[in-house]
Amino acid sequence: MSKLFQPTEMKGHALANRVVMAPMTRARSTQPGNIANAMMAQYYQQRASAGLIISEATQISDDSQGYSFTPGVYTDAQVQGWQQVTSAVHAKGALMFCQLWHVGRVSHPVFQKGDLPIAPSALASVETKVWIADENGNGQMVDCVEPRAMTQADIDRVVNDFAFAAKRAIEAGFDGVEIHGGNGYLIDQFLRTNSNKRTDRYGGSRDNRMRFLLEVVDAVIEAIGADKVGVRLAPFITFKDMNCPYIVPTILQASQQLQARDIAYLHLSEADWDDAPTIPEAFRIALRESFRNTIIVAGRYSPARAQEVLEKGYADLVAFGRPFVANPDLVSRLENGHPLAELDGATLFGGNQKSYTDYPNFTD
Repeated sequence: MSKLFQPTEMKGHALANRVVMAPMTRARSTQPGNIANAMMAQYYQQRASAGLIISEATQISDDSQGYSFTPGVYTDAQVQGWQQVTSAVHAKGALMFCQLWHVGRVSHPVFQKGDLPIAPSALASVETKVWIADENGNGQMVDCVEPRAMTQADIDRVVNDFAFAAKRAIEAGFDGVEIHGGNGYLIDQFLRTNSNKRTDRYGGSRDNRMRFLLEVVDAVIEAIGADKVGVRLAPFITFKDMNCPYIVPTILQASQQLQARDIAYLHLSEADWDDAPTIPEAFRIALRESFRNTIIVAGRYSPARAQEVLEKGYADLVAFGRPFVANPDLVSRLENGHPLAELDGATLFGGNQKSYTDYPNFTD
């Protein structure tokens, strides 16, 4: 049996297999309030043959949102909404972590009560657009605006917001949380020199640029325990104006700090488009040397490529994103060599059950 489908353990959490459902924004939450709902519970339960499910990116506060209809996990109604999702997933035997998210500059005043988004520095992401929809779900991609540079008070508040949302996620029935530190969002903006031009203790040197990430991680660990904490990082992803020449050594140094904190896992977000850069083997070796707990990789993995990275010890779990959208029974299809269904890309964000919960399981 391929290692991908064998049971394993992650920091005291028993997993049925090494397949992870990657976090994917689907923008189906109930409005107003950005509340997880019964349709979302059905969607995740259909895919709960994965050993671990990581939720779609989930807001930690009112000012952390950057796209319409994405869920939160900080109000009572949001917690109650997620409880039906986690119960449905647990009923099928999977574990579920909540990905905690602050978008930083990848936002718009429509999500900020008319104010500017916040970021490490007042630098707009000129390549980036956000999806804004009306109450009927009719949306369009809109340019981001120049953000406001965060004050120390802003930083302290957001760190506390991460910790508060982590506690609320546990109340909602999640087995843990994943701190989103990649893909051009707030924590990633602090890590990179092209988006962080601060001259205080949060900018300049590598240690300073890592400070916000580690303050968030420490606060979340204090709130819920290190065994319930994962972190997602994206060293080779450069979209959203995030091409920083110093990011790889920064990520490797951060991974040493995360290992010292003994968190449950590190989730490596790899690019998943056709001409995406290949991750150098030297980086994988260096990452494994600096981080010995569970490593998850995600980014267009085939079963053969997944088996290779597992056998070499570069990763312990492999996450699948888009294939899980159109294939609720993805684990069975991969294990049995069944063909994969194609997703309808036009229905990824917003909408109803169409191309969300109505994808069928494989039949001979």
